[in-house]
Amino acid sequence: MKKLIIAAMLFVGIASFAQDATGSDAKPQRERMTPEQRNDKQLKKLTSELNLDANQQAQVKQLLADRSAKAEQFKEARMAKKDSNTKPTAEEKAAFKKQMTDEVAANDAKMKSILNADQYTKWKAIQEENKDKFKEKMKERRENQ
Repeated sequence: MKKLIIAAMLFVGIASFAQDATGSDAKPQRERMTPEQRNDKQLKKLTSELNLDANQQAQVKQLLADRSAKAEQFKEARMAKKDSNTKPTAEEKAAFKKQMTDEVAANDAKMKSILNADQYTKWKAIQEENKDKFKEKMKERRENQ
């Protein structure tokens, strides 16, 4: 009888500490958005934060579309390299990094030409804030692994 009671209590204890995969720690799966949906969402956010007028909205929308298309090209090129199972050389990595730096600088210059001084300053501050948030998330991921 004692063994049965101990076994039952052990079972109840284990069951009470078992965690459900859908508990509060589990992250909900985000739905995948198309590039157009992501661009529209980002445009709406920028419009509300920077008070863009209609002309600026059209220009920023075009810039976001161009940037999205280039990002897709980079992704396809990277996947093609990955499929060939060849690791990039140091020169290729340096060239890619320079290409990305140039792309960021070009986008920055285009945004500067579209936005007025106050909007541009605010946009740069938002970018820095987002960069910091991204670094924090990456740090948390590394710690959790």
